[in-house]
Amino acid sequence: MAISREQVEHVARLARLSLTEEEAERYTEQLNDILDFAEKLNELDTDDVEPTSHVLPMANVLREDERRPSLPREKALANAPDQKDGMFRVPAVFEE
Repeated sequence: MAISREQVEHVARLARLSLTEEEAERYTEQLNDILDFAEKLNELDTDDVEPTSHVLPMANVLREDERRPSLPREKALANAPDQKDGMFRVPAVFEE
């Protein structure tokens, strides 16, 4: 699978990015190099690799979840740009 220059330019337009001719060409080449590498990875025999294994030893560095008191409502709402009935008020997302 290859990425065409037109596809790169289309995605750039969707992202509102203006690319020079050189950038569009360079990004097309780089994306195709990445896809070629991914294709090579698909050729690897992974039958004996456990799905949960990792190449580096990993340990969970996150703290344990523990219940702690939260902010009082007044403090939480103190810097809110808008509030109503003790709750944050945000602009509507959906039309009614």
